[in-house]
Amino acid sequence: MNPTTERPSRPLARRLTRRGRAAALTALAAALATAGVAWGTTTATAAGPRTCALNDLYVSMGHKEGAAGSLYWSVVFTNTSSTKCALRGYPGVSVLDTAHHQIGPAATHSGTPYSTVTLAPAHTATAVLRTTNGPIGGPCQRTGSYLRIYPPASHKAVLIPAHWKTCSNIFQTGPVNTEGTI
Repeated sequence: MNPTTERPSRPLARRLTRRGRAAALTALAAALATAGVAWGTTTATAAGPRTCALNDLYVSMGHKEGAAGSLYWSVVFTNTSSTKCALRGYPGVSVLDTAHHQIGPAATHSGTPYSTVTLAPAHTATAVLRTTNGPIGGPCQRTGSYLRIYPPASHKAVLIPAHWKTCSNIFQTGPVNTEGTI
């Protein structure tokens, strides 16, 4: 058989023994790891700590305040893990009724620039929610019983018991930060 022109009669995977296949997969995994290929886990890198997952965080509501025709309420993210983790960007937030059905559209982003917030264990960061303090430029939605909150970069949410009423079609969230700004 000419190795340059003819193909083997059996695929390589069938020609290798079980032990040979395991060795080949181990070598492939080592080569990919050396090349820097990620395997779906989030680990610390030279660029900074890993992204906070929902199970790293305790999410709660902070102070609710009214000012200049607006109502502000902070969402507090506390790192409950034993290592540093980072949050970057805007949380996803929507209002739910007692049956967990969404009331109105989800919060829009305030447009405020943001940076990465690194949270040491037991440290917090906030994102501020905003609506109008009553029907200024439009009607109010019915009052919700929960806020569904997705931390930035998360596909998992937490439900927080919270009475929130969106008015005038304004429902915004600021980015996660340590200054308490929207």
